[in-house]
Amino acid sequence: MTVPAPPLDDTDVPRFLDELGVPGLVDAHVHFLPDRVMDKVWAYFDRAEEHYGTAWPIHYRTTPEERVATLEKLGVRAFAPLVYPHKPGMGRWLTEWVTDFAARTPGAVPTATLYPEPDVADYLGAAVSAGARVVKVHVQVGSFDPRDPLLRPAWGLLAEAGVPAVVHCGHGPIPGAHTGLDVFGEVLAEHPTLPVVLAHAGMPDFAGALDLVRRYPRVHIDTTMVGTAFTQAMTPLPGDWASRLVDVADRVVYGSDFPNIPYGVHEQVAAVAGWASADERLGAPFLRAVLHDTPARLLGVRPA
Repeated sequence: MTVPAPPLDDTDVPRFLDELGVPGLVDAHVHFLPDRVMDKVWAYFDRAEEHYGTAWPIHYRTTPEERVATLEKLGVRAFAPLVYPHKPGMGRWLTEWVTDFAARTPGAVPTATLYPEPDVADYLGAAVSAGARVVKVHVQVGSFDPRDPLLRPAWGLLAEAGVPAVVHCGHGPIPGAHTGLDVFGEVLAEHPTLPVVLAHAGMPDFAGALDLVRRYPRVHIDTTMVGTAFTQAMTPLPGDWASRLVDVADRVVYGSDFPNIPYGVHEQVAAVAGWASADERLGAPFLRAVLHDTPARLLGVRPA
């Protein structure tokens, strides 16, 4: 089967998914946060030219209810609502908030977060026992060292439970105090069975991310913002990106960063479709795996 023509806009995504033969998108990288926290996140992006040197208009700046409805219209059948703290004391509160959000929101997979603090293993363990299927870790925003001894019990807990962590540990879009694939590589060396999704494919260190995928059998990358026109202008992919994915094709998962993106979701879907078309060893099977099968397996989403 050939790769269908990529979607031209958001309304065209369901057509694309139907022609591809998948029951919908499974998005491993979506953000829902308490209103006052999301307002602060959006205020930060409103000053993106100061931070990143380029404007970053939020494309889906609507109410939570409208955003859930938008995901449904896009054909998203399951998504991971990711939350992340930027200071001590927020980890437990955000984990409890997102547990409640997922319980009352169709399509939302239960998630959690963490921060290096004395009670992290307590609230994380409670969330995992209650059914959390993925944990968000934002090294750049949290400005913490993922090698912090306070986090050792948490990493061990996730490795033993088989619950994946979506980890933003790359230097993009701007470096943090403890970002870098080499830094997080030390965590993986200590916890080699830890299931991990390297957010944004480790941007800008795409080669380093793929190296970790090859070295550790439970490490994945997500597609979040990778290969879109907006990101290509700042952090272009290697010209041979598609061929580099051939031997790790089963460990690439779809992520969009909805709603905090400056373009429509269809652009991310089209970017992944472009990789599938660029190498005949990938094609439609790779595309179905990335957009649905692999993230569904990783997040414990039941077959349609």
